[in-house]
Amino acid sequence: MEKEIMPATNGAGQAPAAHSGAHPEAADFPLREARKLVKDLWQPNARLYWTDFTTSNVLGWGAVAAATLAPIGSALQIIALVIATLALYRAVIFIHELAHFRKGTFTGFRRFWNATCGMPMMVPAYTYADVHIDHHKPQVYGTEEDGEYLPFAVDEPWKMVAFVLQAFLVPVLLVIRYTVLMPLTLISKRFRDYVWERASSLVIDYAYLRPAPKKDQGKSWLLEDVLTGLYAYAAFALVYFDILPLTFLGVWYTVTFAIFVLNGLRTLAAHAYRNGGRERMSQQEEFLDSVDVPGNRYITPLWAPVGLRFHATHHLFPGMPYHQLEKAHERLKAELPDNRLYLAASRKNLWAAVAQLWREAKAAKQA
Repeated sequence: MEKEIMPATNGAGQAPAAHSGAHPEAADFPLREARKLVKDLWQPNARLYWTDFTTSNVLGWGAVAAATLAPIGSALQIIALVIATLALYRAVIFIHELAHFRKGTFTGFRRFWNATCGMPMMVPAYTYADVHIDHHKPQVYGTEEDGEYLPFAVDEPWKMVAFVLQAFLVPVLLVIRYTVLMPLTLISKRFRDYVWERASSLVIDYAYLRPAPKKDQGKSWLLEDVLTGLYAYAAFALVYFDILPLTFLGVWYTVTFAIFVLNGLRTLAAHAYRNGGRERMSQQEEFLDSVDVPGNRYITPLWAPVGLRFHATHHLFPGMPYHQLEKAHERLKAELPDNRLYLAASRKNLWAAVAQLWREAKAAKQA
């Protein structure tokens, strides 16, 4: 039964404490009931994973080819760039699902994703895997050890703008990472450890220090680094020998930049980012510090693909396959005895989510 959503208070008519991720009503969230309602939604559909990813990937690279061959600045090239960005963005975001697969499962899919998408886009799977799993650990989420969290809601608003605009530099940094730094890591183990610690993670907090690889990870990390570098060298060589037109590099840069802009905006809408004190939070507080944007089922997935429009629900059930999250959201909204706190994590659309974050940041600086 859907009830009116009221602003969160501490029971005395006051808002939650500033610079804190604590939520005064978190303990009242019906977590046990929620788990019971979705207990049948945990089985991944392998055929859907392969079909969805392959379709997005083929469409994306096909559009890259069309944009490369089209006259520069033509309507055809612009349309192809838009299609390439949206399709490859969806394909790349499957890295999020890879991070949540149980060890030893979907091995073929992981390799196929790396070979046809992750490495050509210079974001091999290992750069996200353990980093993201740590983001979901209760002892890590929202703390200084969480590379995917910054307290935007209690910081200077301009930092949100800077966070999105830094996408201009990301493609260049990726090229440097895999064509300049990667060969040096083969020469010096000490330098390799340094690069793995400071320049091998898809995070938003650039002060993040990644833990050293586990015993069974070092060789696979190095292999993914080398193969990703070979993709970059091959692209430059093909352009140098006039097998690929120079336009290809411009198209790759444009598409990669646009993907990181979209993902930056999506990231701002993914959480409330109120935990300025960086204290540990309960799972219920973590959920209430996260955001669902159900939006339009056809439009919203363009900027929040592969289930990420249900990001708060994902933080309740991290291992749930992306294709079950909408069903879980609808079921919880309709069947929770008291759905008020569940719906409190929802925003109307991307702009509403980002605007609320901006308002809270401005208010925090004026307080």
